[in-house]
Amino acid sequence: MGAHEPLSAKERDRRAAPSPPGGLLDLLSVAAVVLDTRGRIVFWSPQADEVFGYTAEEALGQYAANLLVHEEHQDLVIRLFAEVMSTGASWAGAFPIRYKDGSTRLVEFRNMRLLDDLGDVYALGIAADQSTLQRVETDLALSQRLVSQAPIGIALMDTDLRYLLVNPALERINGISAADHIGKHPHDILPFLDVDTIESALRQVLLTGTPLIDQYTVGRTLADPDHDHAWSVSYYRIDGPSGRVIGVANSVVDVSERHRATTEADRARRRLAVIADASARVGTTLEVEHTAQELVDVAVPDLADVAAVDVLDDVLAFRRTTPSREPGPETFRALAVAAAYPSRAATASLGVGDLAAYGADRLITRCVHTGQPIVIAHVDGNDLQRIARDADAATAFAQAGVHSYLVVPLIARKEILGALDLLRARSPLPFDEDDVLLAGELAGRAAVAIDNARWHQSVRNTAETLQRSLLPGHPPPLPGLHVASLYQPAQATQEVGGDWYDVIPLADDKTALVVGDVMGNGIDAAATMGRLRTATCTLADLDLDPDQVLQHLDKITQGLEHYIATCIYAVFDPRAHQCRIANAGHLPPVLAPAGRRPRLLDLLTGAPLGVGGVPFHTSAFDLEPGDRLVLYTDGLVETRHHPIDERLETLLHTLDEPRRSLDETCQWLLHSLRHPDDHDDVALLIAQATPVPSEPHTT
Repeated sequence: MGAHEPLSAKERDRRAAPSPPGGLLDLLSVAAVVLDTRGRIVFWSPQADEVFGYTAEEALGQYAANLLVHEEHQDLVIRLFAEVMSTGASWAGAFPIRYKDGSTRLVEFRNMRLLDDLGDVYALGIAADQSTLQRVETDLALSQRLVSQAPIGIALMDTDLRYLLVNPALERINGISAADHIGKHPHDILPFLDVDTIESALRQVLLTGTPLIDQYTVGRTLADPDHDHAWSVSYYRIDGPSGRVIGVANSVVDVSERHRATTEADRARRRLAVIADASARVGTTLEVEHTAQELVDVAVPDLADVAAVDVLDDVLAFRRTTPSREPGPETFRALAVAAAYPSRAATASLGVGDLAAYGADRLITRCVHTGQPIVIAHVDGNDLQRIARDADAATAFAQAGVHSYLVVPLIARKEILGALDLLRARSPLPFDEDDVLLAGELAGRAAVAIDNARWHQSVRNTAETLQRSLLPGHPPPLPGLHVASLYQPAQATQEVGGDWYDVIPLADDKTALVVGDVMGNGIDAAATMGRLRTATCTLADLDLDPDQVLQHLDKITQGLEHYIATCIYAVFDPRAHQCRIANAGHLPPVLAPAGRRPRLLDLLTGAPLGVGGVPFHTSAFDLEPGDRLVLYTDGLVETRHHPIDERLETLLHTLDEPRRSLDETCQWLLHSLRHPDDHDDVALLIAQATPVPSEPHTT
């Protein structure tokens, strides 16, 4: 406020208000004594009682030299008094006085001549105990030194939060001189900080008197506007001796080094947490796309705002087995994409399953050619052209605020599979070397899991191809019988097993129906299943009873490297409307007569094939036109969490619903009973008796 600016009414009232007791003058106990020209005491202030020990009644009218001065000092006092009275010169200094009890005390004096309206002359002496004055002076000097020489920033503000005092350390922190602070508010001085929060905290301390200690503030000041700093700030209210609130002070300590160390420690902990998360979450299945998705889900949002896994299509198809060092283009297939929030950067990336060919100038191509990570801390328009799939995607990246890019190769067993792409848009910090190390660690772990999954998927595809090639095709028209069949590999493990079914036309219009299950999975189980199916077809042509067929199969299975299998073998005679059946350790078939409730066939269950030494038994039952026989493997009904009796009851209930076609019934059973997490494959065969040509039609 300028010296000549008019004061507001509020300011005038505040300045005119009386000061409560306990101020500096009261602390010093300044006394006033007035002498006439003869040296008699004519005025005596109440504070003089404390300084000299005499009451007003004892002092008034007495000669000051006789009352207050030792005899050896009286000549000096009279001379000084005469000098003041005659010349009008003031005198100041410390002088020994005689206290009432006779002791000597040093008193600091300020003596001057007074003139009243009648022209009479008096001498005014203002006095204070020197020890008290020196203590106050020492305290003030010490306070001033402490403030001015303190290595931490210190400021004092009045009750309106205007700066009254700023020490040199705070000048350096704020980058503004102390003079430019005075009379201003924090929001005038600290434009780059969260000044609303700072001023709110100061007002709270003024109101409550409760200090706020070690408040953490991060930001920038004019002293270093290009870099963040961290400060520990404390606020405390300043009260006078009488309890009057003088203002609020704050101390500021630069803790940027500690902040950076803490930040680095936090980043290290987060990196370890991300790696631990990846160890638990990546590679939980042997499915390539799922494993890639697990990787990007771990990378977002802790490492990047957008993450993508792009695998070389030749590698995925096993068309290349050594890393390419050629400078030409590469074709990538997108396996997974994840984003921390909805963003054009995510939608501009390749969609899962999409193919894209990138030239040698693209960063991802260079990454897979060199096998080295590439980091662009601060991307520009040219960089985006070498990152995005096309010009439109580069524009989308720019509009989304993509400012930093990192790509690391996926390397497993010395083979480069593809790359992990990472983008930052909202995350303020650019990628640095620590991020490169973390991304490389994640990519290394995930690459092994992806490689395992692609090899497993290749083996599985081979086994499934083998198994499907061994299963029968669509059967020719069968006298008196319609059939539908279905095979479904295990969904959770993506592993084929040894389940099979067969429909074998026989002499005299008969048909053999077979469903079996070789224990185990993979190519070996599929191959064993093929051998048993071939043997079953051969035995069926011999017109043997079902129990005899199973006995021969049992002997064959015993010689197949410790494999065992379950099997149902049935022969349907459409002329007699009869089905003869034998069971080798298999779940019971379901008979669904037309118009009646389905039921499980009560068969004598023999031992599985390959056990040996256990006889099999043939049973017979009627299968009239319209009746259905349902043969299945255990993968249709068994689960880890339900008793088998309960699941078989569920099977019967499902079949008891309104009838569908045979093919629709197969799909309905699979949909109703099969869970995506089931770990076994399914073979299903449904046969429905029909009238033979020489018989009338029945339903």
